Amino acid sequence: MPNLGAPELIIIAVVLIALFGWKKLPDMARSLGRSARVFKSEVDELKKDGKPVPSDAAKTTVPGDVVDADAERRAAEARLADAERRAAEARAEADRLRASSSAAAPTTPTTTPVSSTDDVRRDTTF
Repeated sequence: MPNLGAPELIIIAVVLIALFGWKKLPDMARSLGRSARVFKSEVDELKKDGKPVPSDAAKTTVPGDVVDADAERRAAEARLADAERRAAEARAEADRLRASSSAAAPTTPTTTPVSSTDDVRRDTTF
């Protein structure tokens, strides 16, 4: 291989600048450096015989609790049964209140007379 001196390097630099432009060369050099770093890390990984090495994230992750799906389902069913029981109690209370209010109320609905200045009809029946 011939020796590359200063004139040859200058000619190569001028050709690169002419081909890729002055603004693209720093980006290309940066990209080439990143690629070299990735290549080096992959070579280092192959030297370790493919033994998995835990990542930094794996070292700092807190282990979680094991979830028992059956226990979760039973707890959800218990919450549903409790909610249904409370809803039934609320309906029974509402029915009781309706029955007691209808027994105390007169049988004919009463309305207040509407004056000519009133735009709203007032009805006391429910």
